[in-house]
Amino acid sequence: MTQLSDRLNRLAPSATLAMSQKSSEMRAKGIDVINMSVGEPDFNTPEAIKEAGKKAIDDNYSKYSPVPGYLTLRQAISDKLKSENGLDYSPSEIIVGTGGKQGVCNSILALVNPGDEVVIPAPYWVSYPQMVKLAGGTPVIVSTEIEDNFKMTAEQLEAAITPKTKMVILCSPSNPTGSVYSKDELEKLAEVVARHEDLFVLSDEIYEHITYVGHTHSMAEFPGMKERVIIANGASKAYAMTGWRLGWVAGPEWIVKGMNKLQGQYTSGTCDVSQMAALAAYTGPQEAREAMRQAFEHRRDLIVALGRDIDGLEVNCPEGAFYLFPKCSSFFGKSDGTHNINSSTDFSLYLLEVAHVATVAGDAFGAPDYFRMSYATSEDNIREAMRRIKEALAKLG
Repeated sequence: MTQLSDRLNRLAPSATLAMSQKSSEMRAKGIDVINMSVGEPDFNTPEAIKEAGKKAIDDNYSKYSPVPGYLTLRQAISDKLKSENGLDYSPSEIIVGTGGKQGVCNSILALVNPGDEVVIPAPYWVSYPQMVKLAGGTPVIVSTEIEDNFKMTAEQLEAAITPKTKMVILCSPSNPTGSVYSKDELEKLAEVVARHEDLFVLSDEIYEHITYVGHTHSMAEFPGMKERVIIANGASKAYAMTGWRLGWVAGPEWIVKGMNKLQGQYTSGTCDVSQMAALAAYTGPQEAREAMRQAFEHRRDLIVALGRDIDGLEVNCPEGAFYLFPKCSSFFGKSDGTHNINSSTDFSLYLLEVAHVATVAGDAFGAPDYFRMSYATSEDNIREAMRRIKEALAKLG
């Protein structure tokens, strides 16, 4: 009997991509669906970056690229880390990959062995536990709540660590909650990590430049942490380059060399046209990046105000990224006579079928009392979506 490998059977499909696909199918049938399930900027890539990509094609950047990425791009990332983050990474400590997702997965595959434990605060990005399972590791989930702005404390981290713990995954600003760890909060977590030998931190900083609380901080900036932290980042969110598939990792050179070996066997180097576009993104003017950040902040303020106006939803104020993560469990056990709401999955499907708004159930993020809405869409769409949601939820009794 034909059967998929055990490693694939351990994985769950991406809930965010599944909901986006379902909304696309409804749209194809002529239904006016507002898609708030997608985690990508709705802006176009800035013109200067697009021009750099076009020039790369004209300049015949159409060959195999170096596995770790072009030295010019890795140097530009090194310069960015120094000037923006105060971190010293040489190009040999940086590897470019096909999107931030590959960088995260490479980091896990490079360090996690079967039986190793990886601490993941919930709510989490849907792919973290699946990638850990792919490596044969065991995800150890630490639950957080809206009252704590969805942030894991040092005490919670210490309690989750066992002799099998190999890695901790942090995402700040967070997908799906938009929470941002302060310098003080990160320092306390770093103190816990420092007490445990051979424990590493995977710091996903892809939303670094979409923040509303000023400069973000990295775990790598604290004493003794640079050798224990792997930073995953990329051009996708800050520069509206999701489709260019350009991410990177900075970390200890021995880990980066391991990723180079891994990447050399299953993807080789990233598209060189995308690399030249990313080079322009990191070395060129940053006004477009800031304009997008400001637009997201206005949208954040709008959706928080509208969400708090809906009876039954509990809404906090995200400090970064472009997601709202309201608590919806007050609707569990309710019905409109046709739809019964017993979980966040039921809740999100109800919003899709009745309000024609696509969201993502919190079950996928390890937070079954919540759901995720992306406000990476126009203010008009946000207003209309929240109007529809308010109207649909008022039908539940």
